[in-house]
Amino acid sequence: MAVLTVQKLTNAGITPTYSAADVAGDKFANNGRTFLVVKNGSASAVTVTINSQKKCDQGFDHDITVSVPASGERWIGPFDPNRFNNANGQVEVAYSAVTSVTVAAVQV
Repeated sequence: MAVLTVQKLTNAGITPTYSAADVAGDKFANNGRTFLVVKNGSASAVTVTINSQKKCDQGFDHDITVSVPASGERWIGPFDPNRFNNANGQVEVAYSAVTSVTVAAVQV
């Protein structure tokens, strides 16, 4: 699992740097104001799964799944640290496919 560097949004703006999605998944530090940006350059939709570490406020332990369409982009988040952070304060992400998929973690 690759660790993504969290890029902080500033008043001057940023141009995020994207990394190739890791076949084993990615993880990134999360303070509750961090988003995952996923760009899918492939010809098929890709499912992104955010691993829930704990039950939600309704008592269910369910992951977030988002479909990123072919040639599409999705901003996913922010993530509640109490529900999504692992023991190291990181969110864990998995992908149904990684060919032509790039990602960035952006904090506001």
